[in-house]
Amino acid sequence: MAGSPKQFLVPDAVAPPVSNGYSHAAVAGGAVYVAGQIGMDPGGEVPDGFEAQARRAFENVRAVLAAAGAELTDIVKVTVFLVERCDLAGYRAVREDYLAHLPASTLVVVDSLATPELRFEIDAIAVPD
Repeated sequence: MAGSPKQFLVPDAVAPPVSNGYSHAAVAGGAVYVAGQIGMDPGGEVPDGFEAQARRAFENVRAVLAAAGAELTDIVKVTVFLVERCDLAGYRAVREDYLAHLPASTLVVVDSLATPELRFEIDAIAVPD
């Protein structure tokens, strides 16, 4: 199949993947597939509180998309994982600040994420114009 080669990105603007076992984004077929982003800053620190973690995760998504030549407005699908159902309203408020458009969305409440202090994770698919 002809087309652009696949690219796998690990931008410096986000914390490196755990054990370098994956890429933060794959670019293929004109789409950007953003791996699950958590509320961890580039130095590896996780802020306290749901809202701070959610905002950091969205900033990480923004940074990963930028490394691929895309923007938040290019997102067509998100999948969100919450650890606490009570954080749903907080998520919706943060989401409004980052996603003015309405991409397709899946939200799942889970028992836990990779480490106990994490309360939020988001992945995304973007299609740049």
